[in-house]
Amino acid sequence: MTAVLDFLQLHIEMVYIVILSIFLGIEVIGRVPSVLHTPLMSGANAIHGVVIIGAIIVMGKAESDNYLALILGFLAVILGTLNVVGGFVVTDRMLEMFKKKK
Repeated sequence: MTAVLDFLQLHIEMVYIVILSIFLGIEVIGRVPSVLHTPLMSGANAIHGVVIIGAIIVMGKAESDNYLALILGFLAVILGTLNVVGGFVVTDRMLEMFKKKK
């Protein structure tokens, strides 16, 4: 427990930034009309390719005996891939709704 408290004391600026970004994100998302929410979320999900690249980099730089980094990297790749695919599926379905029916 003292290690966590020491980390927080050393990186208090990062903690403030994370807390402020959480409040800002909630405020921004709360003001988006419900009509625009699905297109924005499908686009944001597609941007999760950055998470996949970061996870691959973490897994590549991790030591072979560092199982925690390898497991977390693997889970990040899997979950990021699911999010990207889901974003593309939702976007495709949304675009199908705007096509003219024959």
